[in-house]
Amino acid sequence: MEISKITAVGRRKEAVARVTLSSGKGEITINGLPYEKYFIRETDRIIIKQPLEVSNNMTKYDIVGNIKGGGLSGQAGALRHGIARALIMAQPELKEAMRKNGFLTRDPRMKERKKYGQKGARKRFQWTKR
Repeated sequence: MEISKITAVGRRKEAVARVTLSSGKGEITINGLPYEKYFIRETDRIIIKQPLEVSNNMTKYDIVGNIKGGGLSGQAGALRHGIARALIMAQPELKEAMRKNGFLTRDPRMKERKKYGQKGARKRFQWTKR
């Protein structure tokens, strides 16, 4: 099926990824760079490609990602979330497989806020007797 452009948003931690899916040869571009140059760690590259491998669409679509916020690990998770959402818009029959592999669930874990009267979220100041 030929598609013009499908956009979706993925999130993880503080990272937000806007993903544009279009018919192509399987090229992945993130913030104007090839994904191999943007994501240095191999684990991040593997995370990004998971939805494409599950759906057997490695060479069917070109992906353009625009990511802001967070670190590289959070950005990779956000991009995976966005790619999975975009693939479902293109091929609704993939929803079951994506849900089963956990690609559609937004990871709710966030950084805990610092509390007043403490050094951080959990760490307290050292107690002294005298």
